[in-house]
Parts: sequence; structure tokens; C-alpha cells
Amino acid sequence: MAHDSQTYLEIAPTDSVGNSAVPVAQSLVPVEQSVVQLDQMLRDITAASPAPEAARTAYENHLAAVRLGIAAGLFHAIRHKHAPTAAHSLRVALGCSSWAFAMGLKAEERDELEVAALLHDIGKIGVPDRVLFKPGALGRDEVRLVDQYRRSGIQIVAGCCDRPGILDAIRYSGGWYNGTRSEYALSGSDIPLGARMLSIVDAFDSMTSDQVFRRAMSRERALHELFRHAGVQFDPELVRAYADLQVTVQLNRRILGHWLESLDAGQANRFWQGVAAGQQAGGAAAPSRDEVFQRKLLESMHDAVIFVNNSMQIILWNRAAERLTGIAAASVIDRTWSPTLIGMRDEGLGGWSRFECPAAYAMTSGVQSIRRLLVANRNNKPIAVDVHTVPVAGSDGQTHGAAMLLHDASGEASLEERCLSLQETASKDPLTEVANRAEFERSHKLFVNEHLERGVPCSTIICDVDRFKSINDTYGHQAGDEVLRSFGQLLKRECRPGDLVARYGGEEFVVLCSNCTNAAAARRAEELRKMIAQQPQAALGGKEITVSFGVTEIQPGDTPESMLRRADRALLEAKRLGRNMVMQLGNGLPSEATDEPKVQHAPGGELFVERLLVSAVPLNIAIEKLRGFVLDHDAEILAINADRIDLQIQTCTQELARRRSDQPLAFLVELTFSERHVPTTSVDGRATGEVARTQIKVSIRLKRARDRNVADVADQASAILAGIRSYLMASNATHTADGGRSRRTVNLLAPWLDLRR
Repeated sequence: MAHDSQTYLEIAPTDSVGNSAVPVAQSLVPVEQSVVQLDQMLRDITAASPAPEAARTAYENHLAAVRLGIAAGLFHAIRHKHAPTAAHSLRVALGCSSWAFAMGLKAEERDELEVAALLHDIGKIGVPDRVLFKPGALGRDEVRLVDQYRRSGIQIVAGCCDRPGILDAIRYSGGWYNGTRSEYALSGSDIPLGARMLSIVDAFDSMTSDQVFRRAMSRERALHELFRHAGVQFDPELVRAYADLQVTVQLNRRILGHWLESLDAGQANRFWQGVAAGQQAGGAAAPSRDEVFQRKLLESMHDAVIFVNNSMQIILWNRAAERLTGIAAASVIDRTWSPTLIGMRDEGLGGWSRFECPAAYAMTSGVQSIRRLLVANRNNKPIAVDVHTVPVAGSDGQTHGAAMLLHDASGEASLEERCLSLQETASKDPLTEVANRAEFERSHKLFVNEHLERGVPCSTIICDVDRFKSINDTYGHQAGDEVLRSFGQLLKRECRPGDLVARYGGEEFVVLCSNCTNAAAARRAEELRKMIAQQPQAALGGKEITVSFGVTEIQPGDTPESMLRRADRALLEAKRLGRNMVMQLGNGLPSEATDEPKVQHAPGGELFVERLLVSAVPLNIAIEKLRGFVLDHDAEILAINADRIDLQIQTCTQELARRRSDQPLAFLVELTFSERHVPTTSVDGRATGEVARTQIKVSIRLKRARDRNVADVADQASAILAGIRSYLMASNATHTADGGRSRRTVNLLAPWLDLRR
């Protein structure tokens, strides 16, 4: 959505804390994972359809219909007004349903919460299109107008429903826990439980969905934002419960089964007062052969392509446009086009007053043009592009719109060009004809170094054929080879330009995804998972196979080895939870550069750094994140005390890499943990509870003093510090956490960090 609920507008990250990266704990399967998996299940029915979007729309309408009964027309109305809002509402409803089942809420409370979640955004029907579809930042009056939609939604729902549980959940879900928002009469635990739960799931889904102004956050970063605003915007106990709750795929399927099988018309209709039933929308026709070829061409192009119709609405935004601008197609399709959306301007202009939009000029003049312009890249930095704009007219001379082709004329194009050349020159695995392991390891180093240097995201997908030994034992090794060949070709066929597919070993494959975030890579992995699960294998007598996937994105302080280990941990977690699924770890690069100073040599020559960090997450979660750091960086645990852990981490500098006889650099890292419970109060001074903040004192020094003269030793120490900050979701603290009472961590570290068992 261009402008999502006021909930997200309030919690947009503003500092380096929200930009930190954290892997999901091995022992935790947070409830937010269920929301993602449920959204993936909504796509399952569409995988074999020639018109997947139409099929998915029909399926979403069906789910809404069985939940809302004769009031399903309300859901269809918001879908007709703004389809992304309808899809968001359905995901929030399924997420609330997951949580309600796990919390053991009464059936009546759960039913009311599900209906409220489905209709909580219904008021957007009244938001003017000029505001709802505006690509630029909203003005103060526009923000106020969007904020009024919730009250409008209450009036719409109240017109056909008199259940206080439903109305109050919608009415108060926009209120803040500490009562800061004065237009809401309730605060703290006086806010109905359903409203407090709905506000958390609503905010989480908004943050993990692509928006015009930013890419979707990873689940870990979004979870951190919830913790950061716990006690202020959200109920801190519910935020903690949302993070700690373990929800499995079986529970998700139970929820879909409950909606599709257990709900009857009598249950769904008991909330409503004499509303006529609506008809479901029909499906769309399958795309023609020409359309399939054209779509494949556009998605494979290296240059960005944008189509704008004569109403100035964006109707196409290819993958290259996503890579160039960092804006996902899902967040801009059907939005109003404006040059300000991508920061487009003439090279010599400081402002916008004399700039004429190329698309508007093409449509009014009927003349095509080629211009050198500046646009903002994914890091919001201006880069030069050659913009070729062509008016699109029919045989009758009527103008239907304009097509813009944007060619990157800056040096940034070299990264994509080098990535493109990887696949063309890769050393092949003889069986599957994808890159072999040696080529992957060489290419992975290039990916990591280039993307870290430029601050551009890239992701690694590692996948493994489930129960492959059983395939060999049952059908023979030749059949197993055919399965691997078929899977390798599927990966190669479905990869994007700039990606690299490699066979890592045995039945394990790796995909390097250039310019791809964690969330986008997870979606791609899910598409691949469904494709292979629906593809009959001739060597197995027409039976299908399943594949498990682990996904991660590059993050500060990463090396090729730590990134690959993190992806492998995600794969192992997918196997542990039942196979045939996608699991994602890590948060990725911060959306904005941090001001962290680099480690330097201290007076006297010895390298030494000490930082006090603070994390918004509770201590047990922070320590679980540290487990991931220790595993991924192959750190050696030297000692564990009540509140301190001593590590040894070895790194290999560029200088030492050229001298194989030298030993790698060894760093000694000491981390001391403490947790502070900070009281929260409402605007009228009443105590509303406590929030936990974790403090970490980090000390890093060289094990061998003679290594202090190695060329890039300070950079290596800086990378370790950046990695710790990212994994622990921490930022620099200038002083101890804001008051509160301290809790000793006696006997807490040992059971959580004993990785030697």
C-alpha cells in the first residue's frame, strides 16, 4: 500500500537500532513466521493456474466469504478500491487467528477478532484516490485525512453489526498503549485485548510488506521495531508473547482448515443484520502466447522499463526497475506516476520548477525522446540514467500512455554486468550443468565484497532435496541423478539475470541472488518450492519430490563463510520443522548508513576497543541471537560466567590471504550482559508496566600483540563489532539504559550458550 495504516506511519524506524540484523533463534518459531507461511499457502492454489493472480484473488475472496458470510461484500468493496489493502487485511486476520488459537482464546473472542481484523481497514473506501495512490510523502492535512479512515470504518461496520467485541477491536486498535494518542479514550490494559493484538499483527504485516518508500523489512527487523515501541505504542507483555510464541505449520493448516471446513453459514452470518449476499468475482482469461513471451522479455531485461497509461497510472515496473530504484513493483503498480517517485530530475537543475516529466511530454506531444537525467538509486543517491521515452498510441491515433526505458549510465551498472557474466563463464557441474562448488565459492566472495562495498543487498538461498537417500535406495542412483538434473535445470530456468545457481554438493544447491533482500529471496524460494513439488519426476514413475530451503541476506560484518553458515542453519531449521518449507535467518544491511566509528589503534600500539551497546529486545532473545553469531562466525567459547562470555574469533585479512604460511588474526572478545527493566507510564502519569532493555559491554583486542601492524587489522575488528551489533539488534549507548532496575544474569548464559554439547 502506498500509505498504510497510521500504525506503520508511527513506528517507521528512525535510528540504527531499527536497522540492525538478527537471525531467528533456532529454538523459536515466532508467530510472525505463521503469517508469512499462511500468505504462502494462499499462493499454493494458484501455482498451476495460467492466471495465478486471478486465481489467488478468487481464493482470497473465498476465504473472506466463509469468514464474513453475507457481509463478504464489504471485503469485495475494499478489494475493488485497493487490492493491496484487502490482501493485507486477510493476512492480518489469519495472523490474529493463529495467535488466538495458540493463546487459547474462547471461540467467541477468536471469531470476533478474526472479523475485526478482516474489516479493520474498511474505512479506506472513503480515502480519496489522490491520497491513497499518492507516490510521494503525504502532507500534514493528508496524514490527518488518512487517520480518519478508522473512524469511518467503525461507522461502516456498525451499520450492519452490533457486536461490541468487533467494533471495539477496530475502534481501539489505533490507540497507543501509553495513551499518547488523545483521541482514543482508553490506554494500557483498559484497551480491549483484541484491539491490542490486532494493532501488533497489523503493524507487523505492514512492516514486512513492500511499500512505495521502502522495501519490506525482514521479520527480525520488524520484530525489533515492535520491541522498541513496546510500552509506548504496544502492550509489552503481548509483544513478548508474540515473539516467544511457537507456531508450527500444522497450526497454520489447522487455521485454514478451520476457516474452510469448520465454519458454516450460520456461524459466519450471526454477526450481521440483514445484509444481502454478494457474488464472487469471476476469473480472468489466461494470458496469450504473445503476452507470455513479452512478459519474459521485459522481466529479463537489464534496463529498467516503466509503462504509464494515459491516466498517469503505473501499469508495468520490471525487475530491472526494482533493482535500479529499490522500489518493489507490488508497491507501485496502479499508483500515480510522478518523477518525484524515483527522484528524477535534470542533471543541471537544483529544483523541480523547470523539470518536465518525460512521460507527460511524450503523451502530450506524441514525440519520443532520449534524455540524460538523474534518478535516486536504492540508497537514495543520484545516479545518471539515459531515459528513452516513447508515446504509445493505437491505430486510431488515440494515446494510451507512454513507455520509459531507463539505462544506467553510471558506474553502478558494472556490478550487475559482472554478476551477469558470472553465469556465462561459470565452471559447470557435469551432471546438472549449473556452476560447480569451486565456481560458487569464487563467485560468492565477489558477491559479498561488491555488495558490502556498495551497500546493496544480496541474498543466498541454499536448498536440499528431501529424503534423497530414500530416492536412491528405492529407485536407484540413476533415478537420483535424473532428479538432481531436473531440479538443477528448474533453478537455472527460474533464476533472474545476475543470479548464480550452483551445485554445492550431493543433493544440495545454492542460488546467489544479486540485488535481492531477505523478504524477496524468501518469496522466490517459496515459488521454487511449490514448482518442484508440483513437477512429476519421470524417473520416479511420475511422483513428485519436495525440497527444503534456507534463506539469508548479507548483513554488516559478514564474510562469505558466515553468510553461508547462516543460510545453512536456516536450512537445518526447515528440515527440523518437517521439511518442504522455507526458513529465513538474518536481517540484512541497514537501510541507512550508521555513524559507527571505525576501530583504530589505541595509544601505545595495542589494538583495543570497548563499546557499550543497548538492545530493545529482552535478554533471553538477545542471548539466543548471540548463539547465531557464535555459530556463523565459528567462534571458540573460552569461558562462560554468570553474566559474561569470552570468545576467540579468527579472521583472515587480505594481507595474510596472500601469505598462506601466516596464521590468521585472532581476536579476543568479551561480552558482559545485563538486563534493565524500565517502567512505562501513560500520559497522565499512571504506571502501565515495564519494558526490558538489554545492555552489552563489548571489549575486543588482539590475542597476539605482534599482529597490530597488519594492514587491515582495524577493519577486521570493526567487522566483528558490526557483526555483534547486527546480531544482537543493538545500537551504541552513550550511558546506561534510562533508569529502571537491573537484573543479574546469574546462570543464564551457560544453558543458552553451551554450544559444545
